[in-house]
Amino acid sequence: MRTLLLTILALLPAFAHAAAPRPTNIVTCEEWKSDPAPIPDERKHTPRYITLHHAGVLWTNSQTPEQFLRNMQAWGKRRPEIEQPPRNTYWPDLPYHFLIAPDGRIFEGRPVEYEPESNTKYELAGNLGVEMMGDFNQQRPSPAQLESAVRLAAWLADAHKIAADDIRTHQDAAPGSTTCPGADFYRYFNSGEFKQWVQQVQQGQEPQIIPGAPLPDGPVEVITETKKR
Repeated sequence: MRTLLLTILALLPAFAHAAAPRPTNIVTCEEWKSDPAPIPDERKHTPRYITLHHAGVLWTNSQTPEQFLRNMQAWGKRRPEIEQPPRNTYWPDLPYHFLIAPDGRIFEGRPVEYEPESNTKYELAGNLGVEMMGDFNQQRPSPAQLESAVRLAAWLADAHKIAADDIRTHQDAAPGSTTCPGADFYRYFNSGEFKQWVQQVQQGQEPQIIPGAPLPDGPVEVITETKKR
């Protein structure tokens, strides 16, 4: 019996651990008053990757995250009126499935059963899009944002059976097309720290998610300190 048990354990997949918990700081669509349009059924997909982004717009603490989301959602639905091809595609909802505010709150966006949107060319189906508010070529993510990104990725990976090697960034998904999610966040993928932190959360550990020192020639100011210029 013991030999049989050991054999079964050896054959269990890499995800065979207690599922990482759902982050407690998720703000639901109902709570932030999302107003999406219907998404066609042909946009449904099966998640295979977790793809992290930054907004690419300097966050100046001049609006609330809720205002930012509502403005983005309304803009996406008006793109055919205000954008030139090929950027004039209609977005019925936020382009991302989750968005992380500077204070670390995680806002629900597009339902996970639908593929995301993008302004760069890569296969959208299969990606769970996570955006961090801010521009991490010009400012640094807050410690709360960094921790929420790790815990959200761990939960999503377990919930959708996504391997750690399939947690990536926008520039990994669309090489040569973008610097998203910015140098001061991508550094944690270059170093391997992000995936290590995710795996520690999945294993029930408490990772030490500590931001590194500013990069040479990189931003110094943390997003929560940035003011309108």
